[in-house]
Amino acid sequence: MTQQRPPLIPAAGYALLSPCYDAAIRLFMPERAFRQALLTQAQLREGQHALDVGCGTASFLAHASATYPKCNFTGLDGDPKILERARTKIGSTGNNVVFEEGMSYALPFDENHFDIVFSALMFHHLTKSDKRRSLEEIHRVLRPGGAFHIADWGEARSLPMRTAYLAIQLLDGFETTADNVRGLLPSMMTAAGFESVAEQKRFNTVFGTLSLYSGRKATEGLA
Repeated sequence: MTQQRPPLIPAAGYALLSPCYDAAIRLFMPERAFRQALLTQAQLREGQHALDVGCGTASFLAHASATYPKCNFTGLDGDPKILERARTKIGSTGNNVVFEEGMSYALPFDENHFDIVFSALMFHHLTKSDKRRSLEEIHRVLRPGGAFHIADWGEARSLPMRTAYLAIQLLDGFETTADNVRGLLPSMMTAAGFESVAEQKRFNTVFGTLSLYSGRKATEGLA
């Protein structure tokens, strides 16, 4: 019996809002700052292969592929319409970028395939069980010693930040967003097998606290 696929939650919460997503991020979020911070903390090296899980319209990939033209990038998203926009955005300039349609909790890649995996503002769309499955899948496709770098909503450490986050919860749902605001992503990463899990940077935004985390897959023989 084929397992029923959970409904896809678009980037802006509703499919009708997807065309507005890029503009909203630029207007209300420190987009350039957090995307550059996420890229900087990864310390990519020439020839490495990186995966962006939940790549959306490829805003991050456009910047990353231009910054590191000698690295290879794969963008994965479960929304075929969003992927069409991503391919258009990258155009002919992103010769080091390919796109795949798929879900984060069932990655269509072999194990030990990527040096780096990124994810930006996608995990708060997942249920707790799908977060766990996705982290396990990301750990599986990383090469030994590879790293996962994620930017998503983090623990609200003040009343103003907790209040601001209510807008995200009303838009994207309380079930999927609760783990983020409670600060559970790092412990979930550790449970999935990642080592040296840490919050690298934090941004206070009009929608709450945006946290950048990292974790590493153990080197073979040293786990």
